[in-house]
Amino acid sequence: MIPMSSRYHGVPTTQHTLPDGRVITHLRRRPLPKPKELSQIAEHVVAPGERLDVIAFQVLGDAEAAWRIADANGAVDPDELTETPGRRLRITLPHGVPGTGDGG
Repeated sequence: MIPMSSRYHGVPTTQHTLPDGRVITHLRRRPLPKPKELSQIAEHVVAPGERLDVIAFQVLGDAEAAWRIADANGAVDPDELTETPGRRLRITLPHGVPGTGDGG
């Protein structure tokens, strides 16, 4: 069971049968949400040397929620989000959670 706090919660599984008959169950691809469709609740300006997991802990209370910031900013490579000091990061609610933010 995948916890609700995981980026993979709700992603369907599929099975692949190997030539020797073993069945491997795996997750299907997780489509990235469109950042503009996520309700923005805050913004964070990247300081020199910051790490995404530390930012996630500071603004979301959970270092393992760094994936939410990556989703909110359309990043496939989360490391790119903290490469440039001064970059403004959108902080949003997770995909599927309605909010009062303007979504953009």
